[in-house]
Amino acid sequence: MKATGVVVEYNPLHNGHVYHVQQAKAATNADVIIAVMSGNFLQRGEPAFIDKWARTKMALASGVDIVFELPYRFATGHATVFSHGAISLLDAAGCAAFCFGSEDGDIEPFHNTLNLLENYSKEYNQAIRNAMQEGLSYPMALNKAYDAVQPVSEKGGRLVDLSKPNNILGFHYMQAARSINSSMIPTTIKRLGAGYHDDTLDVSKVASATGIRKSFFSTEKLDEVLHFIPESTKEVLHEWQTERMNFGNWESFYPFLRFSILRDGTARLSTIADLSEGIENLIYRAAQKNDSFQPFMNDIKSKRYTWTRIQRMLTHILTGFTKEMRSRIDDPSYLRLLGMTEKGRSYLSGKKKDLPLPLISKVAAFSNPSLDMDIQASDIYALALGNGSIASPIGLDYTTSPIMSNYFSGSSFK
Repeated sequence: MKATGVVVEYNPLHNGHVYHVQQAKAATNADVIIAVMSGNFLQRGEPAFIDKWARTKMALASGVDIVFELPYRFATGHATVFSHGAISLLDAAGCAAFCFGSEDGDIEPFHNTLNLLENYSKEYNQAIRNAMQEGLSYPMALNKAYDAVQPVSEKGGRLVDLSKPNNILGFHYMQAARSINSSMIPTTIKRLGAGYHDDTLDVSKVASATGIRKSFFSTEKLDEVLHFIPESTKEVLHEWQTERMNFGNWESFYPFLRFSILRDGTARLSTIADLSEGIENLIYRAAQKNDSFQPFMNDIKSKRYTWTRIQRMLTHILTGFTKEMRSRIDDPSYLRLLGMTEKGRSYLSGKKKDLPLPLISKVAAFSNPSLDMDIQASDIYALALGNGSIASPIGLDYTTSPIMSNYFSGSSFK
């Protein structure tokens, strides 16, 4: 059986994601689609709208056959780290290809750009260092360095626009695949509808997950987003709202974050992953002053520290992820199974003996510092989501088995 991999967050899964899965399968002639999906905290440093189990249900109802969890260490990292973790897992799962959505929609410019930056790596890296010394954020430095290198390139074909968010991630996926000498064939499809960061809803377009979340948090109703999501997603979201009542975002998680900051103090905060250059002092003062998330963030954000970079720091503060903990996790070391269809089960049955990483379906049977962090992050997410309620479902990683497709009947979740 031929497998194609996709890297996803599904926060939440919408019609554009369904299109991506369908096109990935058709473009690569795949028998199964394998998704590597972030857990309960995401790449932009945010708590997930709903947890990884609910998002796995959405995935299995929308064309994905196997869902593996991207460990916390990689799911909350910058683009290079995120991509390395995700692509390494897809490669370990035996995928013949991987497919990503992009603003460009053509794979050749990605190859051209990758070759360019490898040929001029010395100049490119120096341009990044120069931009950082000017006080630019890392993403802005990357883009400025890229602009500086382009004029010295030979006539090697069209280059990809690395100012676009999905193009950037796609480029990093391809860079990661090359760095591990993967035989997976990269392919891309053009992203439909709203842009990745577009927070508006237009019934004539495919909405972004950002727009869907913003609409819900402004109205606290799912009605306005139902046009943009498949039936299975609607049912999972309605079930979640009935059972949990709360959806994840930083405003509702802020009291727990603020408690963590004020409890730990600046000495402890300085040991947290990604905190540097004394920013722990600024974070501590902002937590003392502000009782809600938005003004807290406004007091911290600067030209040097992007909103996303700060949110990653805050995620690590909330979960207790330290520099020392991060130093013990270099590469993905297991395939954590969250769910599969019958076709996915058949694929894994045929591949199981050849997988280079252990396949984990029960966390109690496996000891690993990265997995321990995944479990810790899940419990903290559940506690914060429940606003401290004793009914918060702590320990789901131990009590939840991989989700099987027989939970679904057609498009209906059961």
